[in-house]
Amino acid sequence: MKGVAGKQTRGVCNGTVLNVVDNTGAKTIKVITVPGYHGTSRRVPSAGIGDIVIASVNRGSPEMRRQIVYAVVVRQRRPFRRADGMMVMFEDNAAVITTEEGETKGTDIKGAVAREAAERWPRIAATASTIV
Repeated sequence: MKGVAGKQTRGVCNGTVLNVVDNTGAKTIKVITVPGYHGTSRRVPSAGIGDIVIASVNRGSPEMRRQIVYAVVVRQRRPFRRADGMMVMFEDNAAVITTEEGETKGTDIKGAVAREAAERWPRIAATASTIV
């Protein structure tokens, strides 16, 4: 895992429901917390593109439901600024289920993946079909 250059806009907080865009059997997950988040006292932890989160599976196959999983945010609706000054936003919040180390559990990723997430997590970049 590599670091992200600059200050990343964080658009996903605790309780956010994310679409799952891989083929692990989960459809939606709800964010529980962001490991490694160091904020101000009483501030709600939040995550941005390329951050790993701990989440609970809301909808999906019966084996996957109510499981606690690690996931990497690959798209967010909140606009964020790239290093070249371009503002980027997606039409949904989406994540890919991974292991604690960042290895993808699924074998296919549907839809676009932000370049920031692909640069930070090489296994997601290898599995992604489209990197924006």
